[in-house]
Amino acid sequence: MTTMNISLPESMRAYIDQKVSLGGYSTASEYVRQLIREDQKAAAQERLELLLMEGIESGPSREMTAEDWEQLRRRVWQRQTESGKE
Repeated sequence: MTTMNISLPESMRAYIDQKVSLGGYSTASEYVRQLIREDQKAAAQERLELLLMEGIESGPSREMTAEDWEQLRRRVWQRQTESGKE
């Protein structure tokens, strides 16, 4: 783990101290890490929504064929097999 020093106005420091004491966090660092995780999750969700909208706006797709499904099954099986080796 690495250390990062930040400067905050006193009012923000007091707010963090209050969140730590009332919110069940053991340290200010734990609280800040949780905020960052939530922000990362929100950014990932936003990215997913953008990709979904791109897919929707790209127009209709063709029907999946039996061969398409078989290729998909092979790719999934291969990924499962490879991830089990680690």
